[in-house]
Amino acid sequence: MARVKRGVTSHAKHKKVLKAASGFRGRRKNTIRAAKAAVDKSMQYATRDRRNKKRNFRALWIQRINAAVREHGLTYSRFIAGLIGAGIAVDRKVLSDLAITAPDGFAALVEKAKGSLPANA
Repeated sequence: MARVKRGVTSHAKHKKVLKAASGFRGRRKNTIRAAKAAVDKSMQYATRDRRNKKRNFRALWIQRINAAVREHGLTYSRFIAGLIGAGIAVDRKVLSDLAITAPDGFAALVEKAKGSLPANA
């Protein structure tokens, strides 16, 4: 049976890891053992932060909607309750964008939300 030399595949694997570590500092960018650990950890951070990014954007949209709604004399929670009561299904990303780019359209939504709220609250 012929002898198998695996230098080619090892070199390719190392090259892939070192390319991914190209922006790192110190030994982490050019020593395979340190680079592999650093790249693995960086992939964990990337996965975690893709989830957190969605969370952060939702929080930003809610803050923007709250600020815009308070100019019309409502709070965010009352506004959302009014929209649900009026049967208007618009997500927070679109509401935030409307509040910034089309204040007149947003004001119309606020009025509809106010109309569907109970008068005593």
